[in-house]
Amino acid sequence: MAPIDEILPADLLQALPVSAEDWAHTPKSIQGLVIGLRTRLQAVEAEVVRLREQLNRNSGNSSQPPSRDGPGVVRRTGAGKKKGSGRKCGGQKGHPGAQRKLVPVEELKALYDVKPPNCHRCGGILKGEDPNPDRHQVAEVPPAKVEVTEYRLHTLTCPICGADTRAELPKGVPRGGFGPRLQAMVSILSGCYHLSKRETVGILGNFFKVELGLGSVPNLEKRTSGVIAQVVEDARTYVRSQAAAHQDETGWKQGLDKAWLWVLATEYVTVFLIDLHRSGEVAKKMLGTDFKGVLNSDRWSAYNWLDNSQRQLCWSHLRRDFEAFVERSGESQVLGETLLTLTNQMFTWWHCVRKGSLSRTQFQEQMIQVRTQVGELLRQGTTCPHSGTAGTCRDILKREAALWTFVDVEGVEPTNNMGEQKIRPGVLWRNSSFGTQSKSGSRFVERIMTVVSTLKQQDRNLLDYLTEACEAANQGRPPPSLLPTLSMLTG
Repeated sequence: MAPIDEILPADLLQALPVSAEDWAHTPKSIQGLVIGLRTRLQAVEAEVVRLREQLNRNSGNSSQPPSRDGPGVVRRTGAGKKKGSGRKCGGQKGHPGAQRKLVPVEELKALYDVKPPNCHRCGGILKGEDPNPDRHQVAEVPPAKVEVTEYRLHTLTCPICGADTRAELPKGVPRGGFGPRLQAMVSILSGCYHLSKRETVGILGNFFKVELGLGSVPNLEKRTSGVIAQVVEDARTYVRSQAAAHQDETGWKQGLDKAWLWVLATEYVTVFLIDLHRSGEVAKKMLGTDFKGVLNSDRWSAYNWLDNSQRQLCWSHLRRDFEAFVERSGESQVLGETLLTLTNQMFTWWHCVRKGSLSRTQFQEQMIQVRTQVGELLRQGTTCPHSGTAGTCRDILKREAALWTFVDVEGVEPTNNMGEQKIRPGVLWRNSSFGTQSKSGSRFVERIMTVVSTLKQQDRNLLDYLTEACEAANQGRPPPSLLPTLSMLTG
């Protein structure tokens, strides 16, 4: 049997009225009982630590979204966190106000010159012109009225053979009962503003006096989905050819099945995909196996098929990991605080690079020491007494080179904020609709989200685009492209 000081910690040895000599003469059955209880106590202590850490998990120290933070969650405001300025909320003194732009005179419906007839002081009659009158414009929406066009298709009998022939609809006329702009509006209300089928019907009825059945909404969505199918595939091809991309995924629901909504975002084009799996194979499907650029993502294993030289790990995720280190106290806390300090220094320099006050060459030189220190600290962390901290450090070190791609490769960001921002509308849609009911519904979601996000990035009008796309489909022409124009890329 091992000596008592190898079995019990110092604090228990002091509390236990048994000397080493007495322990040696203690019956083996009692020694076995003490050792067993000690083993169980260690297991319980480890479980308490794990459960306490799980209870304290929030969006500041894990990948948990802010929407799941409880009301009592308070972000840490010590070292590594930006403190408040102490100023009141809202616009600050001296800050230029944002006002609605005046409509050019040539675009006005009407213009009225209003002149005061009498002096407000003495009542004298006033005449003349004010060269710079105050301009007060009132915007109003005229009453909307749906225009219904009827096509009477005559059936005529041939005087020679007696056969009946019915006229065909002219080219460009929709085969359904709704025009391209109305079809586009229905798709936007559900696909951009995430209204329910009943709310969509209500909006069109209240605003435009359109009689639309609930079943017509998914039918029009399906038609629009088919219209934009090819341009979305072209967009997928485009993003796979870019030098830098951001990828992320979130949970979805397709019928009764668990599914995932994926996003792949670049500067001008963003594409989405709904799949029943969250795996490396789906990540490859999104990115393409011949991807030559740099992918910004978290450390999830689905992206490990890419070489580290083609990856940039998200420093927002890393910062949350370091926050978790701090909350574990002891050696883990010291390690986490030092890593946070270095992280904040790195971001300060990076913002200077983006503003132009620090050149990339200077930034790279200043980052040499930071890179060295972070690597040394992570290696020290692999021997940390806290198993969670040690495991995270080992996991980060497996892809250490992917920490610093943004330093060496221009055009790469240190965070995956773009990917997370682009997928956020999908999270809101999922929470309000509980997902989709079919594969065709999922295709509509991923395609319309691709169109909405991409057009927003390119500052193009969504209603104009979808209307033109639906008109093109009616006339047998391809829809307008989602790819950026040369002027966007060069201007």
